[in-house]
Amino acid sequence: MYESHFGLQEAPFALTPNTRYFLRAASHSEALELLLVALQQREGFIKVTGEVGTGKTLLCRLLLNELDRNACTAYIPNPNLSPETLYEAVAEELGVDVTRCANVHQILKALNQRLIALAMESKPAVLVIDEAQAMPEETIEALRLLTNLETESTRLLQIVLFGQPELDALLAKDSLRQLRQRITFQTRLQPLNRDAVSQYLRHRLAQAGYNGTDLFAPAALKMIWRASGGIPRLVNVLAHKSLLAAWGQGDRLVGRKHALLAIKDTESARSLGMLERWL
Repeated sequence: MYESHFGLQEAPFALTPNTRYFLRAASHSEALELLLVALQQREGFIKVTGEVGTGKTLLCRLLLNELDRNACTAYIPNPNLSPETLYEAVAEELGVDVTRCANVHQILKALNQRLIALAMESKPAVLVIDEAQAMPEETIEALRLLTNLETESTRLLQIVLFGQPELDALLAKDSLRQLRQRITFQTRLQPLNRDAVSQYLRHRLAQAGYNGTDLFAPAALKMIWRASGGIPRLVNVLAHKSLLAAWGQGDRLVGRKHALLAIKDTESARSLGMLERWL
């Protein structure tokens, strides 16, 4: 659409998580480092939370890519499952042939044998769950029981939970205190500040093939930062629509008027009245 107009090879602000576009902003970089260190230390539960659109799924994919080198991973992107279905899904992800298992007991027995075999190969087993706030309470409790699979010297399965802030509220329930006590590392992804939004835009444009001067004027950048609240997904939406507006008017620099059009067209952006008080 506007790619050739701005000298781009591809759309820079697609909403699909793409690890090539990951920007090592402070909060996200620290979260990735914490995850890798905690997993190296063979901790039990690790939790990462963040508001909608802060980049949890992208971070989750980055982690899986890192672990793919020397660990056996199980990835559950939609954990709204019954306990029995969760056990079956985890077992399948770790290479267990569940068709030979007649019941949950046999699935857990086969899973335990698989985890022991991996431990003997010195290959860590890591379960990564995205959108963990969607898990039913009984399924979360079933998840805790999986961490009971261990030898005398090592934990056989490590679990990383990615979720929205609702996950914290869910885990705060007294009935889940045993699992809550097993969370040894946790972090929360923060929105991008103004400088980070500027770096984020430049980074994504560069990854999309742009090598010119800044495409976004300072006034447009400020409006996008304010209207998005520093949420990467909203930054993407507003940047994309701003580029569309500039392209439609034949402009090669995204200015304040283009950002205003983008904000007006985005229901989830902060209101223009609020922006006018800030600007």
